[in-house]
Amino acid sequence: MRISIPHTLGKDELRRRITARLGQAEDKAKGMLGSLATVETSWADEDTLSVVVSAMGYTIPCSATVTEASLDFEVEIPAGAGFARRMIESAVREKGEKLVG
Repeated sequence: MRISIPHTLGKDELRRRITARLGQAEDKAKGMLGSLATVETSWADEDTLSVVVSAMGYTIPCSATVTEASLDFEVEIPAGAGFARRMIESAVREKGEKLVG
């Protein structure tokens, strides 16, 4: 699933905001998905953040790519987790829009 969120912040400011909020990612996931949720993050390169969310027996790999005009998410919905697609898309959009807003 691809989700693109437009912004006018520029790459440097958006990267700064993402980096500043990475520490809160696991706490937010646990609040949404339960105490056993985990979130692993790492910068694959200067503009691409790799994220792996594990919860409820599923592992969901994601990436967030910073561009000058958008924050682009790629989320791999695992087989059997299609029921959560709308919830995942909604959460990604909501958090992404807060980040760029």
